[in-house]
Amino acid sequence: MVTMSDVAREAGVSTMTVSNVLNDRRPVGAPTRARVLAAVESLGYEVNLTARNLRAGRTGTVALIVPSFYDYYSELADAVAREVEAGGRHLVLERTTASAELEMASVSRARLQLYDGVLMSSVGLDREDLDRIRSSTPIVLLGERDVPDRFDHVRLANEAGAQEATAHMIARGSRRILALGCTSGDAHAMTSDRRVGWEQAHRDAGLPIDERYVVPIGDYSFEDARRTLLKVIAAGLPFDAVFAATDVIALAALGALHESGLRVPDDVRVSGFDDLQVSRYVPPGLTSVDPGHETVAREAVRLLHRRLADPDAPAEHVATPVRLVVRGSTR
Repeated sequence: MVTMSDVAREAGVSTMTVSNVLNDRRPVGAPTRARVLAAVESLGYEVNLTARNLRAGRTGTVALIVPSFYDYYSELADAVAREVEAGGRHLVLERTTASAELEMASVSRARLQLYDGVLMSSVGLDREDLDRIRSSTPIVLLGERDVPDRFDHVRLANEAGAQEATAHMIARGSRRILALGCTSGDAHAMTSDRRVGWEQAHRDAGLPIDERYVVPIGDYSFEDARRTLLKVIAAGLPFDAVFAATDVIALAALGALHESGLRVPDDVRVSGFDDLQVSRYVPPGLTSVDPGHETVAREAVRLLHRRLADPDAPAEHVATPVRLVVRGSTR
């Protein structure tokens, strides 16, 4: 293995000078710098990044902790990876399956020592659980949970997005709109917020809010969403539109409607939330709320870098904008 001493001998300088060039610590004259870099190239010397990071008190990695590597989270992870890598670090993924126990384990002191910082989408932990976390490692929280003020936090404008999607279908003539996969209460804060948006669109249009049209589902999977909507259809509840809490639910709804001989959008309009890439290509094209994965990732990593630079900076709580993308399922 080529060492820094080998590079120094090749360039005719001291090892300290080589170190100053490679770590950019002190000014080194241009001719000397050129000789050192030429020696590095000639000998194939590789900087020991691990050792450098340890000396600097850094690991060079950031963790993204999410409930799953599925649907929304897969596209978010891709966007976060680009932002993290642009800052010279690597991204590590951890999956918690929305378990409070696993989420707490992911932010234990021993685990946090592995990372320069953590971005966590907390689903299982409530405000009191989060308030028990004590660490010098920066943590930026993602998602809809109510979080302690001391944490940096990025959340989506869920209510506004659901309201816009529902109002869009009302404006096109829909009057009996299922809120498929929506819930109430803090247990599922995201779907609860989206239900609030569905309700507000009805109030704005002067339409009654019928609780029969709020249809929760079990595990938010394709199959569970499909079975749930088929049961609604079999029960005879009349509806002319579906606002689905996620794109996975919306895509399952398209399949269930097709199985039942109902046409989209002629008989039933459908809108989702997440704007997954696949939603653009499944006929007739799914209208969906774009959560702005790139914006969420950029804001989360910005807050993390800010916290790394200034651990005492006041916490920021950011709500990122969303927008409705209209496609064939509601036209």
